Amino acid sequence: MKILVSSCLLGEDVRYDGKNSSIAMGSSFTFSAKEIFMDILCTNEVYSFCPEVSAGLGTPREAAEIVSIEKPFKVMTQNNEDVTIPFLVGAKQALDLCNEEEITVALLKSKSPSCSNKMIYDGTFSGNLIEAQGLTARLLSENGITVFNETQLSELKKFIKRA
Repeated sequence: MKILVSSCLLGEDVRYDGKNSSIAMGSSFTFSAKEIFMDILCTNEVYSFCPEVSAGLGTPREAAEIVSIEKPFKVMTQNNEDVTIPFLVGAKQALDLCNEEEITVALLKSKSPSCSNKMIYDGTFSGNLIEAQGLTARLLSENGITVFNETQLSELKKFIKRA
């Protein structure tokens, strides 16, 4: 199966802080989670993608949060820079890649204003989470792509087996 995977989860230093969120090498993941992740990587065709970098945002870059989760979307940095357009462009580029390569499932970074499929920061830069999707996860979901995050590796593995 073809899977779109957030580049940061694969160990690429593309996060806003210039670091990564590597599952395989990260100390916050259990051995079991790492084993499931490596099994997924070894038995599927993986497409690494970072919507923010793809849209031209640098690494490192200022942290950004979605301040308006309904259309018209608004994504702002902590210093009040509007970065909505690059976030939307990156989401569209991710969807285009999925359509071109016939990718129907994605493993994306939780809590990200681009990639999260469940919870995002509330737009106040206070660390509070709300139930909502990042712009890329939302666009992919709206177009029939099933989105998981790194806390759902077991569910992803079951999904792949059923497909």
